[in-house]
Amino acid sequence: MTIQLKFFKIFHLLLFILLINFANAFQQSSEITAVKVYLDGAEINRESTFQLNSGKSEITFIGLSPQIEESSIQISGLKDASILSINYGINYLSKQKPSDSIPTLQTELKTLEDKIQYQYDLISGYNEELSLIQSNKHLGNETTVVSLEKLKTFASYYRTRITELKVAINKSNSEIEHYEVRQTDIKKQLAEFNVEERVQTGEIKLKLNSDVATTLDLKIKYNIKNAGWFPIYDLKAEKINSPINLEYKAHVFQNSGCDWKDVDLVLSTSDPNTNNEKPTVNPKYLNFISAYSNYQSQRATRSYNYKYNPLVKTVTGVVTSANDGLPIPGATVIEKGTSNGTQTDFDGRYNLKTSSGNALVYSYVGMKTEELPIHSSIMNVELDNYNNLDEVVVTGYSKITEALKGEVSGLNVISRSGQPSTNTDIRIRGFSSMNENSIPLFVVNGIPAERNTLETIDPSDIESMEVLKDVSATTLYGNRAANGAVLITLKDNSESAMNKLGISVETGITNTNFKIDKKYNIPSDGDITVIEIDKFSVPATYNYFAAPVLNENVFLTAKIGNWEQYNLLPAEANVYFEGSYSGKTNINPSATTDSLTVSLGVDPNIVVKRTQLNDFKKTTFIGSNKVINKAFEIEIKNNKQAAIQLTVLDRIPKSQNKAIKIDDIETGSSVYDEDKGILKWKINLKSGDTDKVEHSYSVKFPKGKRVNL
Repeated sequence: MTIQLKFFKIFHLLLFILLINFANAFQQSSEITAVKVYLDGAEINRESTFQLNSGKSEITFIGLSPQIEESSIQISGLKDASILSINYGINYLSKQKPSDSIPTLQTELKTLEDKIQYQYDLISGYNEELSLIQSNKHLGNETTVVSLEKLKTFASYYRTRITELKVAINKSNSEIEHYEVRQTDIKKQLAEFNVEERVQTGEIKLKLNSDVATTLDLKIKYNIKNAGWFPIYDLKAEKINSPINLEYKAHVFQNSGCDWKDVDLVLSTSDPNTNNEKPTVNPKYLNFISAYSNYQSQRATRSYNYKYNPLVKTVTGVVTSANDGLPIPGATVIEKGTSNGTQTDFDGRYNLKTSSGNALVYSYVGMKTEELPIHSSIMNVELDNYNNLDEVVVTGYSKITEALKGEVSGLNVISRSGQPSTNTDIRIRGFSSMNENSIPLFVVNGIPAERNTLETIDPSDIESMEVLKDVSATTLYGNRAANGAVLITLKDNSESAMNKLGISVETGITNTNFKIDKKYNIPSDGDITVIEIDKFSVPATYNYFAAPVLNENVFLTAKIGNWEQYNLLPAEANVYFEGSYSGKTNINPSATTDSLTVSLGVDPNIVVKRTQLNDFKKTTFIGSNKVINKAFEIEIKNNKQAAIQLTVLDRIPKSQNKAIKIDDIETGSSVYDEDKGILKWKINLKSGDTDKVEHSYSVKFPKGKRVNL
């Protein structure tokens, strides 16, 4: 009896402890009250009020985002309670609360299904009646004669009813088609809301200890991903010589799994995902490396401050050399993580429709690869040369390497295995880098060639070969020949001449916080919410611009000075003039220029015409060379009611082959940039006035050759 009593007391004690523990473990909801949105990510502030019992308690905050960064969780408002532990996890059995519009759409979808079924039922009934009428259309029998009056009555009924039934069937089919279109739209919208993916939620389990029972007003703060904002600007000019209105806007998006309802919003220009660790500079020791190692010298991390813009679907731009500013034809532009890419044309321009990637990778032989987030529909990029190259190694050119052995001064051709027709290295003496990307430029008949092109050349088709390096190479071929050049001339009648080369050119952030005065609702659907941040009236200097060698339209431009004072971020800008949309431009506060020039559109009241002068349309032959003379006249007429200032640009071609000479250059009244071959005129014209400017040059090259004049 005593043993049973003790057991009974112990059992009740254990049960009491369990009940206490169970009573101190509960789920708790919370509300998002404020959000700080970063360029990449967001800080969420939640609040929750509840009664805390004395002793140990376990509170599970439910319905949170599954995108929480656990290390960022902060808890405040504990009063005298102390934290024993904080744990974050994913509840795969719970479902996220759907967007308010989702149940409405799902209900409408079910209603549409019922309506479609009703129309199908109507059609079935109509068809049954048709069948019944058609199977009983015989009147009388072989021995009974039907009166004419009765026949007319039946025929009229038959015709009228058949017509009514067919019209009703067509109407039902039209109704079904209309309902199905609406069904498709709703299903697309539900897919946009990621309905099927809304299955998991985040949970924070908080274990607390308190000596007394109390009411806590708890504040929870944490960071999430799958959210951010990017800037966009509107530049608006109402009339010429007036200030430009700059409207600074933010595009905010989030797909965190929780809607932000009536929250206080702060937009921050900081990025918590940036590497904040300062670099450590250690000594660098030089040593010999293997001739076949894939060594690349380390380069500094670039500071761009660009952020991915999910609205950009097509990117255009120009790829140029950071050394001389010249365009780079044939540079490769690839959407990172995809096979989607293109190459720049002769003027370094490219055009690329983006797909699933969020960055573009730019590369060119002998130059450093650049990677930039897709931040604008206009992305102009400069590529740097590889520096301090003492020797260049080229591998695997099969037949062509055999032809180079011992035949060309300045080249070493080494077979790795000692056997012909195996992997070989082509080394230009004086260059010693083992970087396989730092190969020399191969030029076949004056045109840069790729490796696969060289492999198609028969050595017997080669007339001559020559090696260029240092200034002699870059003078002729620019940065593409920074690692030297191998010039190959083919015999005129060789089968592997130009038509067989397969050469084709394809033409394509100081931290600032913006606190928003009113509360915002931003659903978790990834769509964009536009918020106006600020407005500025910006002084501008207006000018007209024309480059008739490329486009005979005259563009009105506005130059904005001291624009860095407005604390802007790199972003795209929409340009408006006189109430009309004029296009896009880029604003880059990281640029070293002290002004920003934007185009406001074309002015048809200023006429510019570029024509070739007839007296210079002639070709002469001097010895084995062909000479072509070129001269151009640019005529400008001001049909406006006011005087204008116009900047006109043209160009003198630059040779990339020592066999092509540019002589007899006449630049007229222009300011001439000899390195780039650019001519510039600044012309003041009164209303109704006309002016003319001229320039000329000659091109000399071997007979039998063709030049891209």
